[in-house]
Amino acid sequence: MSAAVRLHDVTLGYERHPAVHHLDGVFEAGRLTAVVGPNGSGKSTLLRGVAGALEPLSGRIELQGLKPRDIAYLPQDPGVDRNFPMTLGELVALGFWNKRGLFGGLRRADRERLHDAFAAVGLHGFEDRPLNAVSGGQLQRALFARVLLQDARLILLDEPFSAVDQKTTADLVELIQRWPREGRAVIVVLHDLELARDAFTDALLLAREKVAWGPARETLRPENLLKARRLSEAFDAHAHVCRRTEDA
Repeated sequence: MSAAVRLHDVTLGYERHPAVHHLDGVFEAGRLTAVVGPNGSGKSTLLRGVAGALEPLSGRIELQGLKPRDIAYLPQDPGVDRNFPMTLGELVALGFWNKRGLFGGLRRADRERLHDAFAAVGLHGFEDRPLNAVSGGQLQRALFARVLLQDARLILLDEPFSAVDQKTTADLVELIQRWPREGRAVIVVLHDLELARDAFTDALLLAREKVAWGPARETLRPENLLKARRLSEAFDAHAHVCRRTEDA
């Protein structure tokens, strides 16, 4: 498979305080990668950087032939106001923005795709439900349907299962596993190590820096997890950007 994202000595952070240090590697098209690590290890920061929402403090992130419209990004907090007067159908239809614009009208083919997206996430018949009349799990399913409509080549999901039950998680994981088979690169921030081992082809274990990156079961071995925990405990959150120390 070809590279979708290349990281070259990337350091990401806020106000010159790094959260991810000197990261090199490749996210490949057709692969499903879990990004895992202790709390505060830089997982969400990395996803923001890949999405283009955060500029690197140093190094560079190369999107291989990808434009902003080729990226679907679902942050941990999608910022949906449940009291806003909008239906689930209107929320999901925002997934067409990259083709129709924010104010473009839907065509017949678009409405058929919208219908199919609702069916794919188990929300058939929910299109006219207002946002304040659905559960958290139903809202999360709708946000996945919106990602479906974006038809993106790079899909970024930050803790997408944190507010849903086991049944919803299983359904959404099944949906996610289809995307790599369609040639898409999928990167998911997770805290569930068992899910990462069982459902993902690859894993990146972070503790502000790369601890291990490769096949999920090999990456998430106990010795690597212990190293990640110790590294995370040792980092100074107030440190400034440092030069890379090359291996001896």
